[in-house]
Amino acid sequence: MENGEIPENANENCPGPQSESAGKSDDCQGCPNQEACASAPKGPDPDLVAIAERMATVKHKLLILSGKGGVGKSTFSAQLSFALAAMDFQVGLLDIDICGPSIPKMLGLEGQDIHQSNLGWSPVYVESNLGVMSIGFMLPNPDEAVIWRGPRKNGLIKQFLKDVYWGELDFLVVDAPPGTSDEHISIVQFLQATGIDGAIIVTTPQQVSLIDVRKEVSFCKKVGVEVLGVVENMSGLCQPLTDFRFMKLTEAAEQQDITEKVLECMREKAPEMLGLIAYSEVFDSSGGGATHMCREMGVPFLGKVPLDPHLCKAAEEGRSCFADQKCGTSAPALKNIIENLLAAKKWN
Repeated sequence: MENGEIPENANENCPGPQSESAGKSDDCQGCPNQEACASAPKGPDPDLVAIAERMATVKHKLLILSGKGGVGKSTFSAQLSFALAAMDFQVGLLDIDICGPSIPKMLGLEGQDIHQSNLGWSPVYVESNLGVMSIGFMLPNPDEAVIWRGPRKNGLIKQFLKDVYWGELDFLVVDAPPGTSDEHISIVQFLQATGIDGAIIVTTPQQVSLIDVRKEVSFCKKVGVEVLGVVENMSGLCQPLTDFRFMKLTEAAEQQDITEKVLECMREKAPEMLGLIAYSEVFDSSGGGATHMCREMGVPFLGKVPLDPHLCKAAEEGRSCFADQKCGTSAPALKNIIENLLAAKKWN
């Protein structure tokens, strides 16, 4: 329990050794540290001072949140970081999804290691102005499961904040896991004294996602974090018509690829169709989607990003969707959202 750290063998809902209720609350019953915590001197967490010193060189801190998993939150975090770095900002991307770190893959940094210097842990750099930190760099085997209770997760997040040397940053983008649990409470608690600019919340259009995202908006309001806006991701499948494969179902219920025949017919009889974009709703948005939810909850709506197979491929390959013209439907949508976000706050 040195420096007020929560012991690894503590109960799951440990209030922390520095809490006034340490060793006395119902959550402390049966904990092997109960007696030590009850008798330990209480006071402010000294690590918060170290975190404040580290964060003093970071101008803006953005949390990327979602109540629902699988909505593309890490993809948005990665592409936001790529975009900000391309605008010549100094950017850090911190992945606090302890159990499912996907940021190293999405930034093309798999297999990289963290290095230490006399200044602390050094981030892994994509470019000279885009550094990344994730537990994914610390796992000896990428297939290894991280089976940690809350206190150990919180301890690592604290270590990331106080021991990583980012240098001068314009933006620190924090990619959080889905939900409103330990990691979210910890990052807000540890950063609150240094100032959090706000949270961007990512969702998909259907109600099963929005139900959980509403809880995330409520969480932000309760802990005093401004909701900078909501992004509706996977807002309909959208891609050039010529990217599709056309299939015909045979009498034997087998799929027969007739793509070349269809394209040839278009070229001969309707060449103007070759430049069309095809759109199809993947998720049910009959409830109004994120736009309706934002009106009801009084938070900004930042925009929609279509489900673009080229964006999915860019994430798989760990590259920016803005680097070429391949992500023809998703990149302009993301660029518009990011420009609106920067314009709304007049960040520099």
